[in-house]
Amino acid sequence: MLAVLSPGQGSQKPGFLTPWLALPGAEARLRWWSALAGVDLVHLGTEADAEEIKDTARTQPLLVAAALLAAEHLPMHDVALVAGHSVGELGAAALAGVLPAEAAVTLAGIRGREMAAACALEPTGMAAVLGGDPDEVLAAIAAHGLHPANRNGSGQVVAAGAVAGLEKLAAEPPARARITRLQVAGAFHTPYMAPAEAALASVAAGITPSDPARILLSNLDGSAVNHGREMVQRLVRQVTAPVRWDLCMRTLADLGVTGVVELPPAGTLAGLVKRELKGEGLPEIVTLKTPDDLPAAQDLIARHSGLSGHEPVIQFRVVVAPAAGTFAPLAELAEGVDLHAGQVIGHIATRQGPVEVTAHGSGLLTEWLAHHDDPVAPGQPLARIGGQH
Repeated sequence: MLAVLSPGQGSQKPGFLTPWLALPGAEARLRWWSALAGVDLVHLGTEADAEEIKDTARTQPLLVAAALLAAEHLPMHDVALVAGHSVGELGAAALAGVLPAEAAVTLAGIRGREMAAACALEPTGMAAVLGGDPDEVLAAIAAHGLHPANRNGSGQVVAAGAVAGLEKLAAEPPARARITRLQVAGAFHTPYMAPAEAALASVAAGITPSDPARILLSNLDGSAVNHGREMVQRLVRQVTAPVRWDLCMRTLADLGVTGVVELPPAGTLAGLVKRELKGEGLPEIVTLKTPDDLPAAQDLIARHSGLSGHEPVIQFRVVVAPAAGTFAPLAELAEGVDLHAGQVIGHIATRQGPVEVTAHGSGLLTEWLAHHDDPVAPGQPLARIGGQH
């Protein structure tokens, strides 16, 4: 299985888009997206210095635009799974077919501006906590009134909150842990971003999303999201909710992902995957940094997609598990029955209670891929529905 990953804030480097502008139509596309985002993406990706592209209001639409621009040169119809880190989720949602590219770039512009404005309300920040016992690290973060904003796996937790709390955490770090302050404008993915979440929600409410055409993982809990409207709600909520990239990587492992392409500006997520999935479970990885890397990425997709050639050959809609647990299909639904969009086809028993599994399109229940009492992971295929265009 092949996954394409879209990076988040902090991965950008001055001039990283320069080589991409040599591709036909790339500059025109960026100028169109610049009008939607309210920033000059061509300038930011080519001439702007590190200080300028560190500005949250500029960085977020730049990252989404960069990922989407590069993905246009990949055979995405052969890609089974997409995921993004933080603002990268907007790019991933577009690649999954939930949002048009224009909507993703527009929302990234609004998200960046509103989060920058929220940062200006009071002095907050973020700090990486590296190493230490995970439970002790989380307890220390809470003890200083801070929030675990990012949990990136492999002993990497990002604490966020009031500057005074970060200073106390640095002065009294957990055992065997190292604290590094991050050069960011404020406490992203915490309740301090509530004004930005509200502003984004008011705009996102006007979007008519589509359901994902491929497996789309959510930063909220690492699960696959079946419905477009739910994904938009999660994208909005993620402004104040922690990024659980550790759970996203766990899902990659659970699904047996064998190949990963990281979109530009590539490198950060590939490094996290290498540290978390090291050993026999490590997928083959291509970091797509310049157009020179496109042949390697295209070759990786061809070899790991499980599909022959580069033409769309998907014949069925696949319903995937929204959570981990034990699957129970509805007993009355035998293979061959007709289903309608939104129909409940089963439940997953989880520690938090039962979670409904619903069909995201109408069609024939062609095949059960999981059966009664089967343990399932988030994103695991459960059933095939109908013949697809």
